[in-house]
Amino acid sequence: MSNAPYELHIGNKNYSSWSLRPWLLLKALDIPFIEHQHYFQPDNSAFKAFSPNGLVPALVDGNQTIWDSLAIAEHVYEDHPAVWPQSREARSFARSAAAEMHASFSALRSLCSMNVGIRVKMFDTPPALIRDLARIDDIWRYGFSHFGGPFLAGGQFTAADAFYAPVVFRIQTYGVGFDLSKEARAYVDFMLQQPAMQAWYEAGIAETERDASHEAEIAVAGDIITDYRAK
Repeated sequence: MSNAPYELHIGNKNYSSWSLRPWLLLKALDIPFIEHQHYFQPDNSAFKAFSPNGLVPALVDGNQTIWDSLAIAEHVYEDHPAVWPQSREARSFARSAAAEMHASFSALRSLCSMNVGIRVKMFDTPPALIRDLARIDDIWRYGFSHFGGPFLAGGQFTAADAFYAPVVFRIQTYGVGFDLSKEARAYVDFMLQQPAMQAWYEAGIAETERDASHEAEIAVAGDIITDYRAK
C-alpha cells in the first residue's frame, strides 16, 4: 500500500452491484479512499483507461490496479485486517461465503438485476431463483448460528456482508424476501439501516442517468410499481 489513499472506480450506484461491494467495504470500515464514478454507456470502452478488463470496480493503490471485487477485498486486507473476521473459523466461513457469492447465484443475478431505486412486482419466481434464495438463506443462518450475529460472521461488519449487500438491495427491490426465513428477513432490515448502505441508496436514487440494458432487464422481470429515482 502506498502512502496515498486508495482510489476506487465504480459505476452507477443505482445499478452496479459489483461496485457496491468494495465501496461498502471501505466505507463501513472507515478506510480512506477517493471515489471516481463512471456512468454506464452503450459502449463502456472508455473504462479501459482505468481498468485493465474495462469493467468496474477497479481499485488503484499507488502504481498498482486491482480489478476484481474479491481480489480488491484481499488486497485491502493486507493493510486492514478488519476486512475479514479475527478468528480463523469465522474468517474461513466469511471467505467461503464471499467466494460463493462471487461465483454463483446466476438465476438471482440474471432475473433480478440490481436497481436500488425502484420496486418491482415480478411476473414469475422460477425454481432456479427459489433455489438461489434458499441457498443464500442457508448461508446466512449458518453464519448467525455459529458466530452470533448481527453480521454474517459475528459482531463486526466484514467483507462477507459487503458481498451480500447487493442481495439485500435486490430483496428490497423485488420483494422476494418474503420467501426467506425470519432470521434472513431480520438481516435484510438490519443491513438496510447501516449508514453506509443508506448513503449508497440515497446516492443511487439521486442519479438521473439511465442505462438502457439495465432498464430492459427490469422490463423482462416484472412491472415497476414504485420508482423513487430522481427524474
